[in-house]
Parts: sequence; C-alpha cells; structure tokens
Amino acid sequence: MSKVKSTFFCQHCGHESVKWVGQCPSCGQWNTFVEEKVQKTNERSANDEWKNYNEPKRSNRTIALQSITNTEEKRLPTADAELNRVLGGGIVPGSLVLVAGEPGIGKSTLFLQNGLWLKNATVVLYVSGEESEQQIKMRADRLGLENENFYLLTETSTQIIFQEIKKLKPSLVIVDSIQTLHTPLIDSSPGSVSQIRECAAEFQRFAKETNTPVFLIGHITKDGSIAGPKILEHMVDTVLQFEGDRHYAYRILRTLKNRFGSTAELGIYEMTDAGMRGVINPSEILITQKEEALSGIAIAATIEGMRPLLIEVQALVTPSVYGTPQRTVTGFDLRRLQLLLAVLEKRGGFQFGLKDVFLNIAGGIKVEDPSTDLAILCALLSSYEDVPLPGQICFAGEVGLSGEIRAVNRISQRIAEAEKLGFEKIIVSRYNQKGLAGQQFGIEVVMVSRVEEVYRLLF
Repeated sequence: MSKVKSTFFCQHCGHESVKWVGQCPSCGQWNTFVEEKVQKTNERSANDEWKNYNEPKRSNRTIALQSITNTEEKRLPTADAELNRVLGGGIVPGSLVLVAGEPGIGKSTLFLQNGLWLKNATVVLYVSGEESEQQIKMRADRLGLENENFYLLTETSTQIIFQEIKKLKPSLVIVDSIQTLHTPLIDSSPGSVSQIRECAAEFQRFAKETNTPVFLIGHITKDGSIAGPKILEHMVDTVLQFEGDRHYAYRILRTLKNRFGSTAELGIYEMTDAGMRGVINPSEILITQKEEALSGIAIAATIEGMRPLLIEVQALVTPSVYGTPQRTVTGFDLRRLQLLLAVLEKRGGFQFGLKDVFLNIAGGIKVEDPSTDLAILCALLSSYEDVPLPGQICFAGEVGLSGEIRAVNRISQRIAEAEKLGFEKIIVSRYNQKGLAGQQFGIEVVMVSRVEEVYRLLF
C-alpha cells in the first residue's frame, strides 16, 4: 500500500525537513519552506518496474573489482560533430544528460534536429511538455528533416510517459523540459524543487536499469544557474550549458560536467534558417575582415576547451569627460582589465587614470583564458597611441603584476592555428622557449619577456 505523508521542502535549494523552519539550515534563506505531500510507493514494485524492458539485466550483487572485465563503452555517434565533441565521442548508453540554457537560445531546435538525424533503426522518442505536435512538426519542416523512427509525445505526467516508453521501447529519449513534468508521487505544482528532483530521479532509474540514454532539457534562472535543486546536477552524468548572445548568430555548447569525457570541451554553432550548423573553423568567423588598418584592434591566440581559437580584441581609449573614468567591458573580466591598466600605469608610465577605457571581445563570446592578456594590452596601447597594429600579427601571453610576459600552455597548438589562418608573426613569452625547442613553424615566432619590450617592438 502507498503511504502519504507531508514533508517540508526549501524552494531555493531543495533541503527536506519534517517540520517547518524559518531559516533553511542548508542555504540560509528565510521563509522558503513549503509543505508538500509525498506518496511513498512500495519498494518492491519500484524495483521491478523495468524488469522485462530489455535483456540481459544487470545483477545487483556484490562483485570483486578484479573480476570485472574492462570493455570499451560502445557509444552511439550522432551526425553532429560538435555534439560528439562535447559528449566525449558520442552518446553513452544509459547516460543521463542535462542541457540548460536561456529561453530562445535554440535548445529545442538543436536536439530536435539531432533526433531527426539519427538513422540506422534508432528509435527516438521526443517528449515535449511545452509545445504541441503541430508546433514541433512545423519546426521539423523548417529544418527540412524526416525520420520514420522519430516519435512525438506531448505529455507532462511521468506516469503516462513511462507507459508509452514501455510500449515503444525507444533507443533514445529527449525530454523538453524537465521543469514542465510532474509525478503523481508528489502533490505539488510542476517546476517546484521536489517535483524536479523526483522526476529526474525517475528518469535516472529508467536510464540506468534499461541502458537507454536520456537527454533532459532544462531552464535557467535569472542569475544564470540551472533551475531546480543543486542535486539535479549531481544526479545526471553530463551537464551541458548552451550559451550565447541572442543578438549574434553564434552559440556555444559548453561541458560543465562529464563522467564519460573531458569537461574542457566546447562546441560552436551558428543559428541559420535551417537550424543549428556546427562551425568547423570558428577562428575565421571571429576575426573581422577589414579593408583598412584601424587602431585598438589585436588578435589573441587562445584555447577554448581543447581547440585553439583566434579571437579579435577591440579597445577604445578616450579622454575622460566626467570626473571618474569609465571602464566598460564586454566578454571579458572587468577586474582583469583593471589589473592590466594598473600594470601599464606602474610599469610603462601611461596615464590611463585620466582615460575612459572600453573593451570588447568581437563575436559575442566570453573568454577566460589568461593568454589573452598580451593581446588586450597591445590593443589598449594601440588605441592610446592611435597607431594601428600590423594586420598579420597575433599574440599569446599572460601578463604578470611586475610587467613580465608569462608563459602559457599548449603554445605549439596556438602557433599552428595562427599559421593555418595565414598570420605572418606571433608574439609569445620568452619563457615558452623550452616548450618550442626543436619545432619548426612557417610563421615568425617573436619572444618577449617584458611589457616594455612589446611597446618598443610595436610602437
């Protein structure tokens, strides 16, 4: 028999309590506890739920580690090279993947087209709690894709969803979105902390016991974090963040957690009329094609994930009209910019304290790689002196507080990417000399060790 009991949940972090408390002992928020009715099911029926779904079934018994044979996990490759990259080589059977992003960024479009791309008798079930069948069909027609093994289900009750899953027995399940689902085991509205946690737990149990991969599309809050309890990110195997400025055509799919691969990967997409298109060489689209040399522009050789990128840094330095100089940054850390300006004032004697400084990373992407320091510093100096930098030159180096140019990792990959894009010269740290010993490049590599050397070399 099922038992119904009342439990209090924190709506902010998901902490559970048997009685109402004013302040949450977990996250410290006040007046966030709400009462919800939880229906406890019989454990035996829950364990036997997927008994006859597929064979063979994994045995739940104690086993010695040495007796386990190490076999390579067979992955389900998709037709999307960027998605394969961030997942670590393809979809792992039995994995639970959470994909989060802003509304309208293209999450549903991306995974609808990936589901339609899967062929070879792969049965895909797309569960939508937000859109009707007609809306999804219109989007599929716009993408120009068809797949006879692609099935739709517009439902929000997990009980009905799992009944349909037992009939269809799909090879892949896509849920859009986890915040719209509700389970009859908990008496609360969809999107609440307890509903999200219980629905995700049901899909986790289904994925692990049937060896079926599941993609959960999720919402984010206004501060950018994934909506729902933090335990949701711990429950899933992989967390992907889909980000980008909706005013630009480019999107970044970033790995935040991956139990089956590297967390340093990212995929880059371009939003087109025919859906999301993977960008094979992002460096070409992130660098503006200019007919004349302009001051305040420098090219940085950076690394995002495992791939090298060449990005354009734009700086504008103008006399300050108001009393306090402005510092405006897009795509870069403001505190890091203030650090670089302090280095230029102290080590180079430049009066940036009387100037307004505006900095922009072209293309709408955000960079955190410290190797962009040297390019930003040169762009600031170029705008300060109003002297354009040579067009076929790029930079890779971190700037220290004493004005030294520090070494960066994987320098040979950065140089090779600059050479591939036709650059003639790259300025790097002298301390990278050991890592480049014996390597030959078709591009001139200039090594510097101080900020003063860079200034004398360029201006």
